[in-house]
Amino acid sequence: MPQTFAAADAVELAVVERSGFVESRHAGIAIVLAADGTIAQKLGDPSALVLPRSSLKPLQALACLSAGAPLEGERLGLATASHSGTDRHVAVVRDILSAAQLGEDALGCPTAWPGDTATRDEMVRELGQPQRIRMNCSGKHATMLLTAVVNGWDPAGYLSPEHPLQAHIRDVIERLVGEKVSATAIDGCGAPVYAVTLFGLARAVHRVGNSSTSSPFALHRSAGAMVEAVRANPWTIDGPGRPDTIAIEQLGVFAKGGAEGVMVMVAPDGTTVALKMLDGSGRAATAVALRLLERHGALASADVDTAMSRLPLAVTGGGQDVGAIRPAF
Repeated sequence: MPQTFAAADAVELAVVERSGFVESRHAGIAIVLAADGTIAQKLGDPSALVLPRSSLKPLQALACLSAGAPLEGERLGLATASHSGTDRHVAVVRDILSAAQLGEDALGCPTAWPGDTATRDEMVRELGQPQRIRMNCSGKHATMLLTAVVNGWDPAGYLSPEHPLQAHIRDVIERLVGEKVSATAIDGCGAPVYAVTLFGLARAVHRVGNSSTSSPFALHRSAGAMVEAVRANPWTIDGPGRPDTIAIEQLGVFAKGGAEGVMVMVAPDGTTVALKMLDGSGRAATAVALRLLERHGALASADVDTAMSRLPLAVTGGGQDVGAIRPAF
């Protein structure tokens, strides 16, 4: 059975400190690629297989662009998103569905409450119910539906790994990671997700993050446009006050977290980090990625400190801050 790395292949990436006592530790693997794509640092065994989960979304969105999905700006940002379900997010998802001449009932993702607390509270007060369009992957699903429609593919069954849309997405992913996928699984939203090595994931994200809209290659031009769209609209990919959006707003990185403790991040100079926490917790992932980019000179320490102060890293006791979640290095 394909599987991810074992504890023996991991290293300590983060600790949770309470009142001067380290009460928890997060082990995992990570890799840093320099701006030129060479390996700058390995922590643990980055040749291990991982399911990228939502960190795969930029590659899935890029595949949709390469298949002719007419997206730019906020629409393109939402295509890569694990959004928090605010009304602003939902309006853009509806816009993508409208371009496909489809309604919300075409979405194959499960119903969900929005991740944004204020939006959820308002829905509860109004006796609302969970909705597919509020699910954090609805932007990806709307994009997949639009791609199917513009290519004349039947949008029904668009989540099947055998559907022409998913076959195209898998092909593009394999081209970017530089390896064949080792296993196909079903993500939490119902879409296929593919097992690749952490190194392969880092290589793909490095290629995406270092692409230019002036590239002679169409795929790279699309990748450059996608990264520009996210950096120009950081609220789209996550949400106000949430980790990916904070990192993009504060530091100009391209960041995409995934479930089960996965994170990919590209600094403005092209330096790239990919990591996976063995225990599946993502609470330290953004902080670890930022500090690794800082360690390799891609981000200024003062800027990282400012961004870190906005992340939800405080450990509280009695209503007071008594410690913090912090990188172990």
